[in-house]
Amino acid sequence: MARPRTPLLSRERIVAAALRLIDDEGLDALSTRRLATELSVSGPSLYNHFATKDELLDAVVDSVIGEVDLSMFGSVTNPWPRALRDWARSYRAALAAHPNIVPVLAQGPGRRPNALRLADAVFGHLVEAGWPRGQATRIGALMRYFVTGSALASFAAGFPADAEVYDAADYPHLGEAHRLSGHRGAVDEGAFETGLEALLDGLALRYARLAEQRGTEAERPRSEAERPRTESGRPRSEAERS
Repeated sequence: MARPRTPLLSRERIVAAALRLIDDEGLDALSTRRLATELSVSGPSLYNHFATKDELLDAVVDSVIGEVDLSMFGSVTNPWPRALRDWARSYRAALAAHPNIVPVLAQGPGRRPNALRLADAVFGHLVEAGWPRGQATRIGALMRYFVTGSALASFAAGFPADAEVYDAADYPHLGEAHRLSGHRGAVDEGAFETGLEALLDGLALRYARLAEQRGTEAERPRSEAERPRTESGRPRSEAERS
């Protein structure tokens, strides 16, 4: 039997084609008809793999999240600041490669397996490092806001390269702004790294205060009300607690 000229349709092939289409032309370009044309198949055949466009879009987003390296969270001996730094860089690199998908990704993990694994890895590493669960949750959210925000668009590219736009009478401090777009990589990457280090420095200070508070609480004598009690309700003596 002759082999088919067109590769068999699969979820992976559909997701890859959808991502290429979004990368090239944006989210609005994705439709069942357009995707079927790209894949040289009939539109209804796509529904054998994805019931709705939203389901397909979820799979596309999750495939991008699957590109993010999580290996830095595999060992509790890896310091949390280093793990967050390495993860944030990998996360941003994945999003920067597919900026058109970021608005959908920013909505949260939903039921996407790779996104949930990412959230689990970050949260688990922070808690194992000694962060309270509530603060670990907020740190995970903070890092996601920072990374996704930095990947949405280029700051430098937002300034027109036309020097005449920046009239000195109106914008006395923007005389060199027309040069920014020509240094997009340095400006945008530098801004991300500056923000990342500032975040991690601030978190390190908070972590140190947290350790101090724990030390103070451990050294503070317990009041009568705080002392462990027996089943009858009487405070336990030192001998009973040892």
